[in-house]
Amino acid sequence: MKAQSFHRFKNKNVLITGGLGFIGSNLTIRLVELGANVTILDTLIPEFGGNKFNILPVKHKVKVKIGDMRNPATIKRVVIDKDIIFNLAGTLSHIDSMKDPFVDLDINCRAQLCLLEACRKYNNKVKIVFAGTRNQYGKAIYLPVDEKHIQEPTDINGINSIAAEKYHLLYNRIYGIKAVSVRMTNTYGPRHQMEHSKQGVLNWFIRLLMDGKTVQLYGDGSQIRDINYVDDVVNALLLCAKSQKANGEIYNLGGKPITLKEFVEKTIEILGMGEYKIIKFPEERKSIEIGNYVADIKKIKEELGWQPRITLEEGIRKTIDYYKKYKKYYW
Repeated sequence: MKAQSFHRFKNKNVLITGGLGFIGSNLTIRLVELGANVTILDTLIPEFGGNKFNILPVKHKVKVKIGDMRNPATIKRVVIDKDIIFNLAGTLSHIDSMKDPFVDLDINCRAQLCLLEACRKYNNKVKIVFAGTRNQYGKAIYLPVDEKHIQEPTDINGINSIAAEKYHLLYNRIYGIKAVSVRMTNTYGPRHQMEHSKQGVLNWFIRLLMDGKTVQLYGDGSQIRDINYVDDVVNALLLCAKSQKANGEIYNLGGKPITLKEFVEKTIEILGMGEYKIIKFPEERKSIEIGNYVADIKKIKEELGWQPRITLEEGIRKTIDYYKKYKKYYW
């Protein structure tokens, strides 16, 4: 997808919540390239993935506000003059949400309402793109999973993500605040935190193999995940932001169903080193395991013209090359 497809972002005032994180920072760099005026709001809570190094290529071209969406004064200041908000802030850890459900509730629900209320009061003409998750569906009843699939999450994080999505769609319907939700699947690529596996195993597998360590695959490694390279996700977010047709809608992302074992084997092949072993499911993981997941992306493909373009091999190579170059900022 060519950059000129997104010329409408030139000179637009854009806020990215969670903009120092994985997807947010990649989106930031792309928007700066498109000529947007970008402001980032990030709490930089340890372990959440925010990293100032992520925006190194554009650090002098963006405004960075270290602050909390739950602070009324902070959120008022950053939403008041924005044309578009990419709302990517939130916690992602399934296990942490079960261990400390009130933190997950506060960040994934209360903080979202604080943002929406600020927009209702001070900027009801704004367009919001909300980052939903495939975790909202829980265990698939049928494959591929379309947007009408029942939502029965296996953990607190999924339930709170549903609530946050519904807040956005409610404010779209009742208050006219243009909002769209993108239900993301497993995303990998450069600028993902590499210190733990709680926010996604794909990049964690890459780190282990780059370090010469053995990857442990639960069960038999045949669990299917529908994965996207981060650049494809950024394109989807931009398409949702510029399309009026997307207002009030929900879209699945996805496109490359693959087993975890196949992902690890492809990474080993590209690295020319590494190994894995199959181990029994830990009980804390087994109880919240979603099983196989494949997304139906027909809706976003037909309505907005999106489809993933980065091949698995190209995505893994780009990811490895990035971390080889900037390892000290992520390990």
